[in-house]
Amino acid sequence: MRIRALTLDLDDTLWPVLPALERADREVDAYLRQHYPDVARAWPIPAMRALRAEVAAERTDLAHDFTAQRHITMQRAFTACGIDQAPLEVLWEIYFSARNSVELYPDSLPALQRIAERWPVVSLTNGNADLDRIGIREHFAHHVSARDTGTPKPDARIFLAAAAQLGLEPSDILHVGDDPELDVVGAREAGMRTAWINRARHPWPGALGAAPDLDLRDMKALVDWLEAQG
Repeated sequence: MRIRALTLDLDDTLWPVLPALERADREVDAYLRQHYPDVARAWPIPAMRALRAEVAAERTDLAHDFTAQRHITMQRAFTACGIDQAPLEVLWEIYFSARNSVELYPDSLPALQRIAERWPVVSLTNGNADLDRIGIREHFAHHVSARDTGTPKPDARIFLAAAAQLGLEPSDILHVGDDPELDVVGAREAGMRTAWINRARHPWPGALGAAPDLDLRDMKALVDWLEAQG
């Protein structure tokens, strides 16, 4: 397998995302309780999450843009409380800062450093992780997001956009990610090679078709395999 570059998922591949998302919800709720108590009472965290899910279901045209979905959610919550102008930028900064306060898996940064020394790496994500805030931008040649391309994984177009950034054929690229459908199936359909970071060691879901080229325990196993291939 000839690998000339990698595309790399972020959330739940390099770090567990749920703790950061839960922290972000708590910090937004704390701000609301202090500054907009009526909104906080009407929209506690579970209700706000349900409202966001409702927005996502209604606005399928924004499936690629979690930021826009969250802005709409917050404005609806305020409007329902009789407040026409929600402090969206303040709320977004609180949320975004907490969402990007992630704790990398212990294997992630050492592996990423080793990989970036020898291969160009493109981050490829549906989410809104910020490489600068997290402090790992230097290890990536490019960043490709669903929000920027207008198409989320597993749509082949987001993978092809990354290949275009690299100036390579998809078959020369190894896509690495944790999600069987979004990462493995999406990259496979785009013509890339695939590596599944399967930390829990789940069996491959056969309903999704062919297994990935690589089924790996963690990022260290990935870089060990890459270096062994030369």
